[in-house]
Amino acid sequence: MKPDTTLVTAGRGPHDGPVNPPVHHASTILFPTVAALEKAASGPFDGVTYGRRGTEITFALEDAVAAIEGGHRSVAVASGLAAVVAALMAFVKAGDHLLVADSAYAPTRRVCRRLLAPLGVEVSYYDPLVGDAIGELMRPDTKAVFLESPGSLTFEVQDVRAIADAAHARGAVVILDNTWASPLFFKPFEHGVDVSVQAATKYIAGHSDLMLGVITTTEAVHEQVRWTAALLGACPGPDDCYLALRGLRTLAVRMPRHQETGLALARWLSQRPEVARVMHPALPDFPGHSLWRRDFLGASGLFGVVLEPVSKQALSAMLDGMELFAMGWSWGGYESLIAPTEPARYRTATEWREPGPSLRLHAGLEHADDLIADLEAGFERLNRAA
Repeated sequence: MKPDTTLVTAGRGPHDGPVNPPVHHASTILFPTVAALEKAASGPFDGVTYGRRGTEITFALEDAVAAIEGGHRSVAVASGLAAVVAALMAFVKAGDHLLVADSAYAPTRRVCRRLLAPLGVEVSYYDPLVGDAIGELMRPDTKAVFLESPGSLTFEVQDVRAIADAAHARGAVVILDNTWASPLFFKPFEHGVDVSVQAATKYIAGHSDLMLGVITTTEAVHEQVRWTAALLGACPGPDDCYLALRGLRTLAVRMPRHQETGLALARWLSQRPEVARVMHPALPDFPGHSLWRRDFLGASGLFGVVLEPVSKQALSAMLDGMELFAMGWSWGGYESLIAPTEPARYRTATEWREPGPSLRLHAGLEHADDLIADLEAGFERLNRAA
């Protein structure tokens, strides 16, 4: 079955009812007999047993995401960050060592610093371009390697297969943040990943109106991850699951448009004198382009640019007057976003040496010509202020 068809049909159930699975607002689930109550208590992940453990709409979303991403099963949680926390805590405990890509999402680093480290987990950061040399950084107590490809702010593309092979050879689990590509444009389990986490808030939902995370796993580690998520109590609301499942149905239509517009903006920006370089994996001159072309099925609308050195006042003049590009920290919705970034703040294993400021852009579903006109007017303001 083609991915477009899977996105439309997965998780829908039988054909003799509503097209969309119904939403149940439920906490307490009632049982007719003692035997039924005891059976539910002994198998908390088999069917609807308590609201926190999920209802039909939760399971439908999980089934659909697993089907399109290619994993064994998925677990829905309350946010993308909750997905990161549950995935990490499923595999590390006091005395263990964890390796995390230096380009990872800033809140992931905060989880490591403010939650895992005080619990006795030692966290080391590694150059995302390390490839199979990751083995040299691993120790007998290294339990997991966390990847994010491309990186959230600087878009380094990791050699997922090489890292996974090296990690597995030393007994470690491989966890990947797959939010950038969505389950449509990167298939993590074909590249050796054990656990894939996503902020379904972003491309899966697609409309900037919910908070949700999804963890997809191999069969070998699924129960371990599901139990951890359950014990954290990170359950999503049924309405958010419904909206995410509705958003998932149109992913195959939206993602190519995000890709097309993002590339149009990236190519235009690469010709601007104010831009030092564009950080977009699908551009042929980007350092990670060959890996992206080998492993990915497409590109999302999120990318970055480094500007030539300019004052903060001039940068603010550009950004404060944008009409179509709004400033906000999320992405993956239908709207275009732009925000200044500070990669140097989040580096410990590598050094960010760019002298000029950097921006992160998300190409939404507006027409590319209008977005380019908005950027052009922004550069005019920047140049006047400079």
